[in-house]
Amino acid sequence: MTTNPSAGGRHLDRRRFLGEALLAASAPLFVPRTALGRGSRAAPSHRLSIGLIGIGNMGSGHLSTMLDHPEVEVVAVCDVSRDVRERAGRKVDERYARSSDARAGCLRSNEYEELLARDDIDAVLIAVPDHWHAAITIDACRAGKDVYCEKPLSLTVREAEAMVSAARRYGRVVQTGSQQRSSANFRFACEMVRSGRIGKVRRVFVDVGPPSSAKVFTEERAPDGFDWDRWLGPAPWQPYNSERCSGSYSGGWRRVRDYSGGMTTDWGAHHFDIAQWGLGRDHDGPVRIIPPGVDGATTLTFEYDDGVVMERGGANGVRFEGTDGKVEVNRGYLRTWPESLQETPTGTGEVALYRSPGHFDDWLQCIRSRSRPIADVAIGASSVTVCHLGNIASWLGRSLAWDRQRRTIVDDPTANRWLDRPARAPYGRNRAWS
Repeated sequence: MTTNPSAGGRHLDRRRFLGEALLAASAPLFVPRTALGRGSRAAPSHRLSIGLIGIGNMGSGHLSTMLDHPEVEVVAVCDVSRDVRERAGRKVDERYARSSDARAGCLRSNEYEELLARDDIDAVLIAVPDHWHAAITIDACRAGKDVYCEKPLSLTVREAEAMVSAARRYGRVVQTGSQQRSSANFRFACEMVRSGRIGKVRRVFVDVGPPSSAKVFTEERAPDGFDWDRWLGPAPWQPYNSERCSGSYSGGWRRVRDYSGGMTTDWGAHHFDIAQWGLGRDHDGPVRIIPPGVDGATTLTFEYDDGVVMERGGANGVRFEGTDGKVEVNRGYLRTWPESLQETPTGTGEVALYRSPGHFDDWLQCIRSRSRPIADVAIGASSVTVCHLGNIASWLGRSLAWDRQRRTIVDDPTANRWLDRPARAPYGRNRAWS
């Protein structure tokens, strides 16, 4: 198993996570971590206190996961919908009412800043629309909180860079929610590719959907208790419409350019991320991006400096094709051509990638150890940059040359303006970001 470089920052006065046998050197006494807890639940002094920001489709599932975790205590929830946050708060209180060692009363808040101001919160889990990811993550890092931020990491390339800068400056552990890296199938697929089992990689095919677009909606009356202005946050002002802020995958905010990069970023943060991992390009990327219908490309195409070509489509998940074989992987299967490629596990002399115990557990372990997690913020930034460049090329309808060192699009001022977006006051960038 590869080791992670330190994330720096403070050390919580708690034992390391999942089976550490000894207390930290500063602890005065050796006791089981379940001492004074109930059943398999850790004692209060050994739990990480978590606040959740955004309790929608993803956030509600994450809330259930955190409530079931023996090493975590949920102490606060935040959502711009009064009904949603009250329902989530009741769920927390009802769950912990059965445990005499849990603290009383889960904070319900409309404003995430209230959570960040609390000294008793160790970390926050962010599951809000993409246009809010950067501002909340950066504010959380500045407030001394570790962060789990849902994918895609950012709305723009420059936001992603600012998030990395904040995490490093304030010594925070920031995990991107690209959880396929914590799957054994995806890891083994990438190990086979990077160990040379398919020979020299020639092409990669990635199954992701189209970019977002500008949308026009009719104005509706916002529901009582729904803070529409705060939902918009740094995005441009628009009148409320239920479809505009819907979490539906068939429509909603994921299809609107002001809030998201569409399925190119939403699923690209999974599948382009795995492609980058398999190619060993975690802190790198393509040099040329070609949209469909340009220079003979029939689909969105990425060219790397070593001649590898990555195309959108042509696979069910991610498929790597090399001179000696192929590997295709998705959430349902791992296939190789020839089949014998996957008959033996990763061996001595082959590339052995980071083995995660599970995406949330990896994040929690790294909070304890102050290590960088499997989908560290810099990896999330690199992967989402690929997605953003694909979208910019598609929106403009022309190929782009990407300077990876200077992190600019070569000789294209219009395209470079898409690397960032203006933020609406008083949200986002009008405050110092790092």
